Amino acid sequence: MQSEDQPRTEAPAASAPAAPAGETREFRPRRPDGDDRPRRGPGGPPGADGEDRPKRRGGRRRRVCIMCADHIKFVDYKNVSFLRRFVSDRARIETRRKTSACAKHQRALATAIKRARHLALLPYTAEHIRVSQGR
Repeated sequence: MQSEDQPRTEAPAASAPAAPAGETREFRPRRPDGDDRPRRGPGGPPGADGEDRPKRRGGRRRRVCIMCADHIKFVDYKNVSFLRRFVSDRARIETRRKTSACAKHQRALATAIKRARHLALLPYTAEHIRVSQGR
């Protein structure tokens, strides 16, 4: 035991060898079979499974807006055959997720569909569809 008059000295702690300047050590758990090679397959670093591009999260890639691809400047409310593609069988305006339209063109579509409904070019409800087919 040391007396209170003497200064305390601590033994130097054993430390791991320092990495060279500019390098950081990456922790990589060892595989159960003792192999040190990086793991391949799901969960590994991007491109570890033999592909050059990283994996996407959330499913498949979003489709490109049809109207942007065709360079359509404005949506014509008189083009009923085109507008019918964006109306469901219950005469509802389809969502952006289903139509794959950009926000700008989805707003233009909604306005054009509403104008076409007002002029009786498109139905407002499913009931109107049944009545118009029975003529």
